[in-house]
Amino acid sequence: MPHLRPTILSRYLLQGQLSARGCLNSRYRGYAIIAARTSRASAPTPGHARVRALHTETTSPAPTDPDAPVPGHVPLRKQLKDEAKRQKATGKKKRKNANNQVVDGWELTVGIEIHAQLNTAKKLFSGASTSFNDDPNTHVAYFDLATPGSQPIFQNETLIPGLRAALALECNIQQVSTFDRKHYFHWDQPSGYQITQYYEPFARDGRILLQPRDGIAAEDGGEGLSVGIKQVQMEQDTAKTLAQPGDVHWIDFNRVGVPLIEIITLPEIHHPATAAALVRKVQILLNAVDACVSGMEAGGLRADVNVSVRRTDDPAAPLGQCTEIKNLSSFKAVEDAIIAERDRQIAVLEAGGTIAGETRGWSIGSTETRRLRAKEGEVDYRYMPDPDLAPIVIGDDLVHHLRDTMGELPDVEVDGLMKDFGLTAKDALSLIALDGGMRIEYFWNVIDALTARLGPDALENQLCFQLAANWILHELGRLTSERSDDAAHDLGFTVEGQCERVPVDHLADILLYLHQHRITAKIAKELLWVVFRGRIPDQYPTVSDAIEQEGLWFHELSDVEYAELADAAVEGQDDVVKQFVNYRQYPQGKLMFLVGRMIRLGQEERIDPKNAERIMRAALEEKYVPAMAKQ
Repeated sequence: MPHLRPTILSRYLLQGQLSARGCLNSRYRGYAIIAARTSRASAPTPGHARVRALHTETTSPAPTDPDAPVPGHVPLRKQLKDEAKRQKATGKKKRKNANNQVVDGWELTVGIEIHAQLNTAKKLFSGASTSFNDDPNTHVAYFDLATPGSQPIFQNETLIPGLRAALALECNIQQVSTFDRKHYFHWDQPSGYQITQYYEPFARDGRILLQPRDGIAAEDGGEGLSVGIKQVQMEQDTAKTLAQPGDVHWIDFNRVGVPLIEIITLPEIHHPATAAALVRKVQILLNAVDACVSGMEAGGLRADVNVSVRRTDDPAAPLGQCTEIKNLSSFKAVEDAIIAERDRQIAVLEAGGTIAGETRGWSIGSTETRRLRAKEGEVDYRYMPDPDLAPIVIGDDLVHHLRDTMGELPDVEVDGLMKDFGLTAKDALSLIALDGGMRIEYFWNVIDALTARLGPDALENQLCFQLAANWILHELGRLTSERSDDAAHDLGFTVEGQCERVPVDHLADILLYLHQHRITAKIAKELLWVVFRGRIPDQYPTVSDAIEQEGLWFHELSDVEYAELADAAVEGQDDVVKQFVNYRQYPQGKLMFLVGRMIRLGQEERIDPKNAERIMRAALEEKYVPAMAKQ
């Protein structure tokens, strides 16, 4: 065997490759078709299937109907809606997840393996470009198809996002790592083995901190917990299989060889909600350091969970036999599948049975896991060092450079949002997590625009910034259809923090005028719709021009005019006023009833509800309630 020289990665050797994105299209187009001869009860194998590669220029050739559309990724929201409709049609009620984190007398233990697609331009071992939502089989190199004579060529830049992910997970970067072959046979793996890092991964011994605000189970305490990361390893992705009617499967090899990292946790999780919170936190971390292409909703991150149970009456007892649930594609699926498998194992053990080590599956809307196959072990996979790939040597200078340029991690940013802008933990987390990090970038740009308009008054700025966060979280979401599965696309968010449908400057103008009480909240929301529909600048050059031309500036009533309205609203409402007598704190519902009468009796476009409430409260306290108390 020829001597393989190690691949040495340093900051300087990768200069210019840290963010470069190349493109190499192959001549392979169309789907590969696998028609299984076996029944659905038995898994098809290469001996029971015929494989036909279609080298055609059509974009979506279907084996039975040439006009059939190409099946694509079904958005998670649509899956959940469809499942809800099926449950409703069958009369089944959705099972509640309340108070199901523990089962008396039993301890649950969970370990998680997370597979994330890295944000790279090239595949792991070929120059073919990574492809998402492109025509099938248009980004495939000879090595991706395991063509005889082809060799893997490690693409140095694919390691960079993996290193960023490992650093975000507080891992120790290994100076030398190697690649191994994991053997298994399936149509989605053309070579009959997957190249991974089993013996010497590039990162080990990390840790992820979970806090109560991350959504962990209450049983894990108010201080949160830390979960160990055993290792992070690089590996290839497999082909994408799309099931068709009649035991036919379409195979898209674009995904073969796409770089993945596998994040393996220690079995230190004991509650289903905490497991889901960990996967969510990992997704946020990977996105924050630009390591992961897309999240669970888009299929860019998948989780396998290992579940075992044991009785709590013997703390020294070993962990129970674990089962693995494969390819969970949502945070809810992680929690629900763990609950179902925990309950199944407990029922089996309480009935005197034993738990078999096996791989199980889960479908959205299910109440039980299902057996897929016996659990493979190290012997089954026949791990061996890959003879075609040299070791990777990672220079300390590269690691230091990536650590120094990684920026703030989500926990630090959430703490800053809460401290500097008075946001709740929920709002701060939502702002960071939405739209793949693009919405928080948009928020910062809006803050910069408002700061330039407001000046140095810190208190005034904070109140306006809180208003901005509320609008960016909630009001922008109301612009798109509730049935939308991709608000980021509908609104036109960009990675630079801009929004095509609601530009930063337009939203900053609306928020500034609203904050300064120069327009009402109702007018502000109408202006937001005007911007969203493109009427600025098509019809009006600026937001202020639209307000001026339509006469929308807020000319508020004077206190005298408010007082006159308060008198008119209270007139004839003695029964209501009586309910304020002897109250230390006025009944808010009745108070707002009277304020509502004020607004209806006056000019709504000139009334600020908060000031109307203030004047009504003063009128009741100073005039009407004392008079009623004397009667």
